[in-house]
Amino acid sequence: MLRGVLRGIRDLIYPDYCLSCGNKIISRSEQAPLCPACRYRIEKNTPPLCVSCGRQLTGQAPGKNLCRSCLKRKFGFDRAFSPCKYEGVVKKLIHEFKYSGKDYLGKFLGKILRDFTCAHPLPVGYIDLVIPVPLHKDRLREREFNQAHILSESVAGVFGRKTSSGILMRKKPTRTQTELGFAQRQKNIKGSFAADVTGPLKGSDVLLVDDVLTTGATASEAAKTLKEAGAKKVYVLTLAS
Repeated sequence: MLRGVLRGIRDLIYPDYCLSCGNKIISRSEQAPLCPACRYRIEKNTPPLCVSCGRQLTGQAPGKNLCRSCLKRKFGFDRAFSPCKYEGVVKKLIHEFKYSGKDYLGKFLGKILRDFTCAHPLPVGYIDLVIPVPLHKDRLREREFNQAHILSESVAGVFGRKTSSGILMRKKPTRTQTELGFAQRQKNIKGSFAADVTGPLKGSDVLLVDDVLTTGATASEAAKTLKEAGAKKVYVLTLAS
């Protein structure tokens, strides 16, 4: 709450600058943290897409339907989708969102995710539950918000659902995944989630929401936990991959 008050005071005193290039934003009509040029430079995942991780297929025959990485890996989730590539402008915004306390960016980033789900109806059939990837209580206390929960709030209404928090839990702290390879990430995240088996998971189709899909290790482990607790299908929606 205090952070929001201080941010409001700051906005009255200082002009807004683009979080990507640093140029002053002339118009605040969209309340966007980017200048028009940087918004234009956001890299999108466009078809053909990998039917596993959702990334744009490049440098290979689209008929294979899988990227080279997914040809070698089997995930716990059924399919993943991401509107943006995890690079450039979007990568910068996500880092500011998660690590610099700029939770207000969730509104802008959530709109990107919501617009994607509205413009490209996802071939996921009927969704029963929209679940954010949880943070461990220690990291939540440190960060003061869960970026995945903020993003899931933006898209849950598209599916006629509310965000279902508390069904999936992070039961142990883990090292940050940023500097780890795929095998190390799998080992680091293994056994870190728990799910409520007494709730509505049994036979449900779940949309699991997070900010980024990199190697897929975290989403895969979370999806496995949900399926072990009774979920039928688990799809993953992230802002970037």
